[in-house]
Amino acid sequence: MLRVLLVTDTDKPIGELRQALARLGYDMLDAVASPAALPRAVERQRPDVIIIDAESPSRDTLEQLAVMSRDAPRPVVMFGVESDQQFIRAAVGAGVTAYSVESLAPHRLAPILEVAVARFAHEAQLRRRLEAVEAELADRKAIDRAKRLLIDQGLTEQAAYTTLRRAAMDSGQRIAEVARAMVTASNGRHGDL
Repeated sequence: MLRVLLVTDTDKPIGELRQALARLGYDMLDAVASPAALPRAVERQRPDVIIIDAESPSRDTLEQLAVMSRDAPRPVVMFGVESDQQFIRAAVGAGVTAYSVESLAPHRLAPILEVAVARFAHEAQLRRRLEAVEAELADRKAIDRAKRLLIDQGLTEQAAYTTLRRAAMDSGQRIAEVARAMVTASNGRHGDL
């Protein structure tokens, strides 16, 4: 059962939305009166998905959403009346997973929430893969730099790699960590000259 946090920056009551979601089987968390409270509410209540009901979301709403998305990313569904493409791009950039300019018809809520959760999970998986590839690339660059330092001292490429590998095994570290330490130490020596 998804835990849902409702956020609104309008004066209209959201009790009907809360009741419709509860009838659909969602665990409804305390409503947040304003977007300014969003990061604290997410930290305190740990929702699975956030629904923002905003007629015309303010810049403050998007800023608070961006803070929340950076610190504690969650799927976010935003309902609003703003259909400007530039605004929608800004909302997505701030962390909105799904944006709807349609009314909040109860029969439409479940599919919209499910798509937002699935899309968020897919994007999170892609981000993790990208981070892993970037980390692997950074490791390879560090190893190549360290090998270049050893080659400059007269070793062959294979001997340089074997030296790094042996140092990693002897120290119980990953080869990339040994390579980074070697590059850092070399930079320190050259900086003293």
